[in-house]
Amino acid sequence: MFNIEEELKKLPAQPGVYLMHNDKDEIIYVGKAVSLKNRVRQYFQSSRNKTAKIERMVSHIARFEYIITDSELEALVLECNLIKEHRPRYNTMLKDDKTYPYIKVTVQEDFPRVLFSRDMKKDKNKYFGPYTSAGAVKDTIDLMHKLYKIRTCHRVLPRDIGKERPCLNYHIKQCNAPCQGYISKEEYRKNIEQALEFLGGKYDGILESLEKKMYAASEEMDYERAIEYRDLLDSVKKIAQKQKITSSVIEDRDIIAMSRDMEDVVVQVFFVREGKLIGREHFHLRAELEEDKSQILTSFVKQFYAGTPFVPRELWVQKQLEDEEVISQWLTAKKGQKVKIVVPVKGEKERLVELAEKNAALVLTQDKEKIKREEMRTTGAMNQIGDLLGLSGITRIEAFDISNISGFDSVGSMIVYENGRPKRNDYRKFKIKWIKGANDYASMNEVLMRRFGHGLEESKILQEKGVDQEYGSFTRFPDLIMMDGGKGQVNVALQVLSQLNLSIPVCGMVKDDKHRTRGLYFNNKELPIDRHSEGFRLITRIQDEAHRFAIEYHRSLRSKGQVRSILDDIEGIGPARRKALMKKFKSIEAVKEATVMELNAVEGMNQKAAESVYKFFH
Repeated sequence: MFNIEEELKKLPAQPGVYLMHNDKDEIIYVGKAVSLKNRVRQYFQSSRNKTAKIERMVSHIARFEYIITDSELEALVLECNLIKEHRPRYNTMLKDDKTYPYIKVTVQEDFPRVLFSRDMKKDKNKYFGPYTSAGAVKDTIDLMHKLYKIRTCHRVLPRDIGKERPCLNYHIKQCNAPCQGYISKEEYRKNIEQALEFLGGKYDGILESLEKKMYAASEEMDYERAIEYRDLLDSVKKIAQKQKITSSVIEDRDIIAMSRDMEDVVVQVFFVREGKLIGREHFHLRAELEEDKSQILTSFVKQFYAGTPFVPRELWVQKQLEDEEVISQWLTAKKGQKVKIVVPVKGEKERLVELAEKNAALVLTQDKEKIKREEMRTTGAMNQIGDLLGLSGITRIEAFDISNISGFDSVGSMIVYENGRPKRNDYRKFKIKWIKGANDYASMNEVLMRRFGHGLEESKILQEKGVDQEYGSFTRFPDLIMMDGGKGQVNVALQVLSQLNLSIPVCGMVKDDKHRTRGLYFNNKELPIDRHSEGFRLITRIQDEAHRFAIEYHRSLRSKGQVRSILDDIEGIGPARRKALMKKFKSIEAVKEATVMELNAVEGMNQKAAESVYKFFH
């Protein structure tokens, strides 16, 4: 259990971002703080200054987590990225989904423009930023127009040259009117190159030029113009500030660092997508004392990327990996394009790796016991199940269940657990198509044939196209199949696997007379399991989840199909006539008691359809 009072005592007095979770483990609020210790504690202190929204939000907090940063600025940018990624319920101030501004230069155009942008796309344009001051960005763009006489119009050039008169900017000497052909493409491009140099950080020339113009205007007693140059100078200085939490280069990368305490190790991974740090995850490992950081990180990278379909363009790691070249080749093959492994030694890259290490150390010192309990509940429980069955390396389990009421709309469910946790994106529903009536064994046979048959077919197609198998929706097969039942259901699964020439272990989750899980049926034997073990609890969760998912799907079909199951079986009655009949008579009983004349009087009905309905019920 997460003890809020105890966790509040552990908060560091450092800047960072905090994430509030509800009892469903959904992120309901993301905030930033100069001091996490002071800010987060305020939510749980008695105060009349809290708004009604904050009071409601606090009442739903079940736990919180946080990411420390080196500065408030980094916390601010990270907060924005996380809010955009997770869209927490109580972050209403950012509903417009705006983020920090960029300066966009449309270099692919013959006569480029310098624009204000709220996002950064993978196109041929050049982007600078993000910046913390939208006002400074706009002032700087104005400066670009004034100093380099860059156009602001949306005309397509050179196609539209000479079609319209030049705009006001030409007349006030802020544009050279390429729309009229008054400046060549080559001369205009020189102005753009100077603007790009400025945006790239070469400010000295511009600052010197602006200062000279400011002093000259002042000496000439043109104070209004001198103030204008002074304000532009301030804008340039504001926009020159740097930030490291978001990169101006669009790349997908993972930043990996670890911290250890004797045999306990926490590896922290920061996920950077399209240049933005959108989240992080930590992983607990057990390592031998003689293993160094390089060995541990090498082992982690191999295990982590073997089990995840997405591989980024770059890995920034704390220490050089063993067999780095081979691992890079492996990851490149998985991704289909070059993957670089970098060990940062200075600058922004090194500081981000250090930041990941700091967060790993924080997790290790404050959450060690919680991590161990979670590990026992998940991967530890998976290992217990594997030990019971005499199997090793079980990471993915698929469980199947059938639901029906007197044969009505039989459905099958497939749920997936990976590393002891549900993987809901891989859940699948099956509406039974080939079997009529209540026949659970035949229905299960259909579900398994469709699941694994489709997987084999999809795998073959992907193989022919040279596409990674992990990108298929059915191509990843489980290490273990768990059936909701005993010998009968297990035999059905084994028969299907035999027909498809697949070799996957199958066990049944056996229940007692009181419908409680009592053990596993495997290799023609029922294996008892300790009811107090984490393995037993995981089996129970899997069985309950498979049953819940099937029942939930079945209920949705029943609610949609209650009318259809009767009226749509009548010849000549389609959706339109069914709707008209129910609108007129309100219930199936009333339709059943109606005469042919009354049925014929319904909108859209005719004599033949009315007689068909009457004969069906009589």
